[in-house]
Amino acid sequence: MYTPNSTFFPTTLNYSVSERRCGANSPEIERDAAAWHVLLQCDMNRLKGKVAIVTGGSLGIGRACAIRMAEEGAAVAVFDVLGTAGEAVVAELCGRGFPARYWSVDVSKESEMRIAIDAVNAHFGHLDILVNNAGIAGPSKPTHEITEAEWDRVQAINVKGVFFGVKHAVPHMKHAGGGSIINLSSIYGIVGAPDVPPYHASKGAVRLMAKTDALIYAPDRIRVNSIHPGFIWTPMVEGYLKPSGDMAAARRAVDALHPLGHMGDPDDIAMGVVYLASDEAKFVTGAELVIDGGYTAR
Repeated sequence: MYTPNSTFFPTTLNYSVSERRCGANSPEIERDAAAWHVLLQCDMNRLKGKVAIVTGGSLGIGRACAIRMAEEGAAVAVFDVLGTAGEAVVAELCGRGFPARYWSVDVSKESEMRIAIDAVNAHFGHLDILVNNAGIAGPSKPTHEITEAEWDRVQAINVKGVFFGVKHAVPHMKHAGGGSIINLSSIYGIVGAPDVPPYHASKGAVRLMAKTDALIYAPDRIRVNSIHPGFIWTPMVEGYLKPSGDMAAARRAVDALHPLGHMGDPDDIAMGVVYLASDEAKFVTGAELVIDGGYTAR
């Protein structure tokens, strides 16, 4: 669960000095306690009243996004093909009193996306946020060795999934008077690398799709942005490193690629998603939020 930074939002106030100075029941203590309560409530309600869809919301970054947005006041719809994991995320959220529901959705199939997005709108009453997070890495081999089927599978999930999400979420957002769409791209939507060509191509596409849609839907008050994570410790990255045979050594090597000296955590991305989804980002559209430990600064 998200715990506010105790430096700025102490959950337990120490009034020993004040009590000696002005008494345990002084107006000053009551006023200060009330002020901290308001700050804490504001800090936890950045998405209050909003409804969010997270594709690929069962694991890794998607799971972190679902949890953080729920903690900030959003009702959350988790889309995924991993039913057990998706239901577990929703059970956790509902167990904590947050409104959430799971839909089994293959983002590469338009009919499934359309039906599920319409169902979310009907169930929660409106739709405000779409996090296009679902994605796969695909094969890591030279371009000339990749089959058409391998290429198409990556594009179907990573690119068409984003297209279908935007296509069927936008009408509901227009009806709601606006919204926020957040496309998960990658550092490899900005720079290249000598591996996983289908993945890199897909993330470059997602980046420009966000910019194009930001311009198309700005008059409708629908903001569209992309996030570009560096290496984040998720099941996808773990699977990417597994063939090395020495996971600890592989992880150290990838850590070293980042000037900050380590990979990121899913929460590092989730908090960026919360920001772009919130009204704090009301003047942000067509932007690239790079969260990469300095990887692309070189």
